[in-house]
Amino acid sequence: MGKARRKDRECSAAQEQEHKLYLEEAVLERKIPETDLRQLVELPPGLGYEEWLASHTIDFFQHINLLYGTVIEYCTMSGCPDMTGPTTRQYLWFDEKGKKTRVAAPQYVDYVMTFTQKTINDESIFPTKFENDFPVSFESIVKKIHRLLFHVLAHLYHSHFREMVLLNLHAHLNCIFAHFILFNERFRLIDEKETEVLKDLVVALKLHPESESSTASTTTTTASITTATTTTTTTTTTSSCSQLGDPETSASPTNSSSNATTAPAMGNNTLSSDGDCGSCSTPQEQQSSCPSDTTAVSSNSSSGLLSALGDTAAGGSGPPLLDAGAALDTRP
Repeated sequence: MGKARRKDRECSAAQEQEHKLYLEEAVLERKIPETDLRQLVELPPGLGYEEWLASHTIDFFQHINLLYGTVIEYCTMSGCPDMTGPTTRQYLWFDEKGKKTRVAAPQYVDYVMTFTQKTINDESIFPTKFENDFPVSFESIVKKIHRLLFHVLAHLYHSHFREMVLLNLHAHLNCIFAHFILFNERFRLIDEKETEVLKDLVVALKLHPESESSTASTTTTTASITTATTTTTTTTTTSSCSQLGDPETSASPTNSSSNATTAPAMGNNTLSSDGDCGSCSTPQEQQSSCPSDTTAVSSNSSSGLLSALGDTAAGGSGPPLLDAGAALDTRP
């Protein structure tokens, strides 16, 4: 148990100390824009799905094999004793019997390229004649090939990206990686748990700009809705205060008891306790204390509205309200 925890700590420390050269701004260039790559991965009308997968699989194999061939002299048994990717990801080879085998990176890549070359040359799997059809298991075979080719890409970025930069091939590598990722995302060929080791590179290459724009659009929309709601609430509150503070609409000796009970309840819901005018016990006192505030709130000019809101925020009396506990004077 102690050894396992110590190993986890060592892996975490290695991940933190790992410097990813391929994320540097100066080496994030690629030869083809992202918009053109998205057009390249779309299935053309009238072309079969299997045929589209087959043509892309062959092209990816040839380009990745060519790129790896440029740094093959640096990928040696002693220099790369394990087949590793970013964040200390280690890949094990599964033989024909399904047994896991730990092999060096050059041997692993050789297994991948040999298996892929043999598969695409098999007429029963990748048919080239018109009368031959693709097998039922064709898509699953393509998924396996793409997963293995991604392992090679991950190893190139993790262990040999410096050589790619020295050979001035990093832009070509980034272009193939972007094309590969967009194609696999379009047709769901590789699981996310496989591609997560290079997710930071996907973000750095800005392969998903629409997600950022949609997030910004959502934020703007939310802010607009919040502003509109606040404005509506302010307008409603001002309207209620004007009606309650109007001497003609305030409770008078001739108003009914139901209106006298409803008015204070509305005031308590829209104004704070600082604006309560419960000290005015008679309608005459309310009428004498309310006109100036009522005029400021009811005014159509923006200065009048801002003046009324400023007085209330500063702790002023605000529009007067009837005290819920005060008895109305109903004497003639």
